[in-house]
Amino acid sequence: MAGQREESARAGGVREAERPRVAARDLTLAYGDTTAATDLTFDVRPGEFVSLIGPSGCGKSSALRAVGGLLAPASGELLVDGTPVDGTPVDGPRPRDVAFVFQDLALYPWRSAVRNVEIALQFAGVGRAERRARALDALRAVGLGDVPHRFPHQLSGGMRQRVAIARALVSDASILLLDEPFAALDELSRLKIGEQLVTLLEEHGKTVLFVTHSLSEAAYLSDRIIVMTPRPATIKEVIEVPLPRPREPQVLRTPEFHALTDRLSALLLEDDPGDVR
Repeated sequence: MAGQREESARAGGVREAERPRVAARDLTLAYGDTTAATDLTFDVRPGEFVSLIGPSGCGKSSALRAVGGLLAPASGELLVDGTPVDGTPVDGPRPRDVAFVFQDLALYPWRSAVRNVEIALQFAGVGRAERRARALDALRAVGLGDVPHRFPHQLSGGMRQRVAIARALVSDASILLLDEPFAALDELSRLKIGEQLVTLLEEHGKTVLFVTHSLSEAAYLSDRIIVMTPRPATIKEVIEVPLPRPREPQVLRTPEFHALTDRLSALLLEDDPGDVR
């Protein structure tokens, strides 16, 4: 696509020969007569963590909804594991393929942590004993094995985030779509939880498409970063993150990290000087 510049060297290295988990080609997304994004062309490779950044309202969340089968493309092609996605229940990705974690978390306040995690399995028809065992395993995986019976109001913001992540993990979805899941947390907390999340997702072999407004978060967590223009959005640039994995907090103080966040900021400031955080 014209205007899209993609870096070539990648530190972690996912084999180019592998079929992308997500492939968008000349994709246009719209709500009625309003075009949210146009001419989007990008891939998400197996096991990759890819972030979408851009001005508010530029279509980042719309792209996630389309990949999840919740928004029909207006034109172009969108494939998940080689299968076309058109926003209908028949052709959209199956629930076990894709799971969402949203900013508002959507936890049920009257259900305990373990029962919030169980609900994904309950909807899938999994028996009571099996879903309880799997939910407890998922909570242990995110470091909440000691609080399964607490209710959301009894948990900190970071702990509630972990419950939502456990619910996504327990579904066995291989692609996670994360829409600003840490937006309510302070910068240090979101980076710490994000670091733990990346480690967990690598252990489980997950592929991630992540929406954020935090440039530090995108730089610290991602393998690649897709920079979008204001609405109707196109892809301005795709940046390979030149930071080796595993990443330790010390990387936040390196010249390479600061150069990357400065570059991201400059790209966004070119289009919208009032919307960079």
